[in-house]
Amino acid sequence: MLLELDHIDIAYGNTAVISDVSFQLEDGDIGCLLGPSGCGKTTLLRAIAGFEKISSGKILIQHGVVSSTHLHIAPERRRIGMVFQDFALFPHLSVADNIAFGIRTMVKEQLNKRVEELLVLVGLEGYGKQYPHQLSGGQQQRVALARALAPRPSLLLLDEPFSSLDVELREQLVPEIRRILKKEKITAILVTHDQFEAFAMADNIGVINQGQLQQWDTAYHLYHQPASRFVADFIGQGVMLPGTVLNQQQVETDLGIIDGEIPTGCKKGCAVDILVRPDDIIHDDHAQQFAEVIDKRFRGADFLYTLRLSSGNEVLCFAPSHHNHQIGERIGIHHEIDHLVIFPQEK
Repeated sequence: MLLELDHIDIAYGNTAVISDVSFQLEDGDIGCLLGPSGCGKTTLLRAIAGFEKISSGKILIQHGVVSSTHLHIAPERRRIGMVFQDFALFPHLSVADNIAFGIRTMVKEQLNKRVEELLVLVGLEGYGKQYPHQLSGGQQQRVALARALAPRPSLLLLDEPFSSLDVELREQLVPEIRRILKKEKITAILVTHDQFEAFAMADNIGVINQGQLQQWDTAYHLYHQPASRFVADFIGQGVMLPGTVLNQQQVETDLGIIDGEIPTGCKKGCAVDILVRPDDIIHDDHAQQFAEVIDKRFRGADFLYTLRLSSGNEVLCFAPSHHNHQIGERIGIHHEIDHLVIFPQEK
């Protein structure tokens, strides 16, 4: 295990910013702190780096305590690399000199060899004499990554590193950065508010809300087995559809009877909400149930339809884009809910 956060609290005066956060990151894994703006994810990253002191708990890197109530190891002694949102490259230095900045004490021959290794690693072989302003945004991001990797840090922290890039470049760069980190067996933590970026990059993702860790899990489990309503709402798209428990294997809803495992404590007659994803609702011209199209979003290969059921409740539905239905039109649907995600109704 390379990184462990053990019941971390962070407060500014009497204001709690982070409350009782615990998780572990194995050597060579990529973790992600995901959540809306202002949730505390960057504060957690800064605490791991040593830029923020913690109020209670402890942070361990390679089994050694670096932060606790009584101990605070300085950032430069934690062997941590950082990649920032704005790249933070030195404009007056060449690409090679930017990469070499953190390893200037190395013997010149070894330094030059390390810089060349990193230029090849990040796909910028031959760019060493260029300057940052001569590079594209994606190339600048690769230089920033190479500079952070140069000292061979124990842990790499990435603070919203792709947010200033356009969508197409981001989609290209994220898997490339993951490939580089995996090839070098670098343990890393990414901070982002973009869940698709998190899905493409991370082995495990921590969803943060109001300074609390809601769930630390794989992207698959966050999507299909959310531990809280917040995670269910924040990850992916979907709606909460009301239902009534019939027995320990069935719930009655506006979509009909849905089979699945009912949580302990939800007895017969219990009012519940079921998470229904757009891919749970199948457009079917031959179905016996119909719903009214009240909104549509063209996505190229498909439409995302918002549909109103006869009860007035709404669901979302993906349909191939050649099924171009109009607002107000009624279309046939049936459900294929394979993963029953259910919560007692809030009173």
